[in-house]
Amino acid sequence: MKDNNNKLTFWERYLTNEIGIEFKACLYFFAVLFFYCVYRMIGGVFDASILHMAEMIFTCYFIGYIQLLVFGNFDEADKLGVLECVGMAVCTLAYTAVSWFGGWFEENITATLLFAAYIVLAYFCVFFIYKSKRRIDDKKLNEELRLFQTEHKK
Repeated sequence: MKDNNNKLTFWERYLTNEIGIEFKACLYFFAVLFFYCVYRMIGGVFDASILHMAEMIFTCYFIGYIQLLVFGNFDEADKLGVLECVGMAVCTLAYTAVSWFGGWFEENITATLLFAAYIVLAYFCVFFIYKSKRRIDDKKLNEELRLFQTEHKK
């Protein structure tokens, strides 16, 4: 599906972005749901609201699009600059606002603030994971290039 000059087609770019958003929505949904479940269990409740979970996954998708379209996938950036930090702050505020108005933590201000801190921590963790993954991929590609060059010199 590439044209003659090896540029990605519109469809390939679109599909790559959608797969990235899907992956991140699942990743952040798991993180949000984990915090929510721990909060519920600490309060002695051992079930979760389906409505809350639906709000969580839709929020994760929506924020995934904001991350991509407005903030250039800040959690996949090479370094944390002003735009990336603003992106983290805006998206954290969005998660926090939805959690508050959705009643995920029953208007418990302490739990909501801990949730906001947890989201920031999750963003930093994902940033460092992506950065490490790129470094590892670079090493693998360089090794494969060395092997390829060695084989083709013979």
